[in-house]
Amino acid sequence: MRRTLMITLLGLLILAIPAVASEPTAGETSHDPALMADHGESTHGGLGERFPLWTVLPFVGVLLSIAVLPLAAPRFWHHHYPKVSLMWALIFALPALLVFRGEAAHEILHIYFLDYIPFIILLWGLFTAAGGIVVKGTLAGKPSVNTGILALGTIIASWVGTTGAAMLLIRPILRANMQRKHKVHVVVFFIFLVANIGGSLTPLGDPPLFLGFLHGVSFFWTMHLFPSMSMTALILLVLFFAIDTWYFRKEERPAEVEAEAGDKVPLSVSGLHNLLFLGGIMAAVLMSGVWRPGDINILGIHVGIQNLSRDGLIILLGILSMVTTRKSLREANGFSWEPIREVAYLFAGIFMTIIPALAILKAGENGSLAGLIAAVQEPWQYFWVTGGLSSFLDNAPTYLTFFNTQLGQFYPGIAEVDAVGRLMAEKTQYLLAVSAGAVFMGANTYIGNAPNFMVKAIAEEAGVAMPSFFGYLLRWSLPILVPIFVLVTLVFFL
Repeated sequence: MRRTLMITLLGLLILAIPAVASEPTAGETSHDPALMADHGESTHGGLGERFPLWTVLPFVGVLLSIAVLPLAAPRFWHHHYPKVSLMWALIFALPALLVFRGEAAHEILHIYFLDYIPFIILLWGLFTAAGGIVVKGTLAGKPSVNTGILALGTIIASWVGTTGAAMLLIRPILRANMQRKHKVHVVVFFIFLVANIGGSLTPLGDPPLFLGFLHGVSFFWTMHLFPSMSMTALILLVLFFAIDTWYFRKEERPAEVEAEAGDKVPLSVSGLHNLLFLGGIMAAVLMSGVWRPGDINILGIHVGIQNLSRDGLIILLGILSMVTTRKSLREANGFSWEPIREVAYLFAGIFMTIIPALAILKAGENGSLAGLIAAVQEPWQYFWVTGGLSSFLDNAPTYLTFFNTQLGQFYPGIAEVDAVGRLMAEKTQYLLAVSAGAVFMGANTYIGNAPNFMVKAIAEEAGVAMPSFFGYLLRWSLPILVPIFVLVTLVFFL
């Protein structure tokens, strides 16, 4: 399987290299639309303006495969999901390369060099470092304990990132509920709160807010989200406590009875040195946002030296975690590489097939979704459109699309640094709506935010029968989150 993937990716690169190798160097004049777009220039006739809406069908195919095949053909899916992901990627990539050649090659290399590879490196680093921290002792999965862990994760997610908080706390909460029969809801609410809504208050919390920070939104401005975030989190915590209490009372042998049956072991934490690696990873991410030494050109893609430095530091910190953490600690955590492998394979297909959807969005009123873009005028509309798209697309570029839409709507022709300052001061509710929509509604699906799928994979490896893609959407996020988001709309964005 690995050999097949490597040969296929090498073939794509062979197709791509001739198309991008002839592009001018940084010192030459270029009229190539893709290269100009990489520098943030507006171009006429870009791919987003020429992609018809049906080009998103391979992306829909990936989502349906993730949703349907684990239930309809579990044995086939378990053994062949990398091939399924690769199939959908090729269904988009090969025709796109044949029709659009250099532009398509540029977009493919762009999304892998600047998005997918850093995404996987960051997840791998956090997964590796957090996997070396073991919470030992008698931690019974009672409603009060579970609610406390969720509250803690919600609080720290804005400071260590939703991915960092999720990777740090998912194993302790799974271990605390090991003896319980009903625990799916624990993981679902964990995704709601720790992996998404908790990351609302700083640019460290979630990638969309970090993008805003890079474009001039001040670091602590996102604290304006505290009222809507705290109301949403409080409602979810109260609701979780009620649901968990109900399930807890249905247990034949509640977790606390199991704990009392044997000797109680004092709580302790091993592998604490991995906190230094987690902190180093977050520092590397922050460094990449404030240090700008310049770019280098890799196959026509301008990659920031700060981004390469960040990724190198994360890899180094991950390796140090592996070397300095005893194997017995990872074994005590039930640690394996399968969850990160699953995420890497599936998101390789998702990132490839998402290219036309993101390009169409970026084209704004010149793309196939022109009607949708033009109709978004009020804060509540920005909240729901940004959130709805972020539920299925990458929430970071979705945020950036509507962030730029607001700059064009309210401050056309004004330099970005001045326009962003005025947007924060004069159109606060509009920017808050985009920020909240991108972060909050990432909880709506497994692919809405990076840690969601990872948490699901870790829970399943621990024996939790997680709902399918549509099961999660229809049974949990729609009936629980959507009414809360309606209330958020009524209180904050109307």
